[in-house]
This record gives sequence, C-alpha cells and structure tokens, in this order.
Amino acid sequence: METREPEVIRDKEAMRRWSRSVRSQGRTIGLVPTMGYLHDGHLSLVRQSLSLADVTVVSIYVNPGQFSPTEDLSTYPSDFSGDLAKLAALSRDNVVVFNPMNLYDYGGDDGEKKNKTNDRGSVVSCVEEGGLGHETWVRVERLEKGLCGKNRPVFFRGVATIVTKLFNIVEPDVAFFGKKDYQQWRIIQRMVRDLDFGIKIVGSDIAREKDGLAMSSRNVRLSAEERQMALSISRSLAMAKASAAEGQTNCKELKDMIIQELVGAAGRIDYVETVDQETLEGVEEIKSGVVICVAAWFGVVRLIDNIEINVS
Repeated sequence: METREPEVIRDKEAMRRWSRSVRSQGRTIGLVPTMGYLHDGHLSLVRQSLSLADVTVVSIYVNPGQFSPTEDLSTYPSDFSGDLAKLAALSRDNVVVFNPMNLYDYGGDDGEKKNKTNDRGSVVSCVEEGGLGHETWVRVERLEKGLCGKNRPVFFRGVATIVTKLFNIVEPDVAFFGKKDYQQWRIIQRMVRDLDFGIKIVGSDIAREKDGLAMSSRNVRLSAEERQMALSISRSLAMAKASAAEGQTNCKELKDMIIQELVGAAGRIDYVETVDQETLEGVEEIKSGVVICVAAWFGVVRLIDNIEINVS
C-alpha cells in the first residue's frame, strides 16, 4: 500500500481550527509531544495514541525554553523529512504533525516568523538575561526541584510552559509521555491536576534497544565505545531491582551498587537517586513504590534512565 506523509500544520490558529473541527465530529484527539528526531520510543507512543484516540497529533518542536544560555540548542539532532517518513509508515489518514516555527514571542514585528538570534547566529533562549517578549511561565514548584532540576534550573519551567501552550492549542483528550523522562511525566501529571486541564495523561514504559539502552535521540551522538559503556546504566538498574527483589531495602546500598557500575564504565555521574514514585522525594528505605533515577555522562552525551520498584 502506498504511504502518504501526514499533514503538517505550522500555524497555531490553523491547528486549533483543525482540532475543533475534529472534536465537533465527536472524534477524540491524542497528542504526542516530541522534539523531533523520532525513534522507536516516540513511535510506540504514537501507536498507543492511535489505539486509544481517533486521531493523533504529533508535535515536533525543539523548545528553546528547556535550554539554558550555556547549553547549545543547535546541537540537538534533527531530521524532519525522516520523521515524516516514519509517521507515514504508521498511518495514512489519522496522524497530523504540528510543527510551529516558534511558540515563544520574542517581540518585534515578526514575533513568530523566526527565532531570535544573537550576533553569533545561534538561537537565544528567552531565559537569558534581557530576553525579549515572553515572560509568563508555568512552574510545578516542588516536583521540579530535585533530580534533573538541581543542575538544570530552567528546564522544567520550559517544559511545563510549552506543554501548557500545546494543550491550549491542540486541545487533546489524552496526551502521551514516556517514563524515561520520569520527572517530566510526573510534573505534567501534577500540572494537569492543579490547573484543571480536561486531559488524560498516559505514562508509557521505557522503550529500549535490544541491548537494554534506553532509546533517546541523543544516543546517535555516542561513539561505539561510549555506547557500550553506557549499557552500564540499564545493567546497574536491573541489578539494583534484582537485589531489591531478593530483600535489599537499603537505598544507599542500591545506589552504591549503581555508582560502582557506572564509574567502572567511565561514566561521569550527575545523580543517582531513589525517590518516591509520586512525590519524587528521596527515600532511604524501600517501603512502598520507589523509582531509582540515574543521569550520567558518557563522552559529551548526558543520558537518563530509571527503574520502578514496587513493594506488594
């Protein structure tokens, strides 16, 4: 059967009109927010959306609000034509791509027509000192503080704000997020609850490569040697879960096991934390549902992963 690329909508108002037309027909809308460079993990979310909603909107937007001034937005991988081809292989008529040029208003006459750039030609995040235009942010204050929020203080306000804008533009019935970004998933859940969005948030299990590495758009930047070393993340998490199943409930012991494995594979650790699955607050003993979260560098690539441990 001949495949056809999904319709691409770039204008916010056009996207809203499309969604409202669909909803007026009594059809449900699923949303899969992405930053592009789609892999099988993203596509598994799209498949899940297709199974639970009548139509699916896949947003492709690299969010400048998630990048601090010291992070290079231009290095994030991109392959828009490849993304469309992958989506075309999934469905012919019930997937639409929302690919806005810019969801931040930097001021000036051409607000959304282009990204604001500095004199070096690179994208300027509006979180920079003296940034123009956009000044309204959505924050989930407690949940954003730990884990990735410790060293990336602007990250989750950028996530929450842009997801809020996507929800307001697309007006979905259900939205899908991967649990690899565990903190992000919990933040979006809490935001939807607190702000009374009528949207169901679905968290999907981590999609992994055959060798266990969590799927990520950043994996392409790993050298062959670094990729092998990065397997220590999923390996150590599996070891910790097996140890917990055998009766080890001391979180420090579990974390030390993971740290030893990562350091032995030449990983540079950002954090290894055992936290409550709901509150994301640190725990010392496994008494109920916890999640072990890891962030580590291999070469210039920062990878995250986690594993849930549930006590019956």
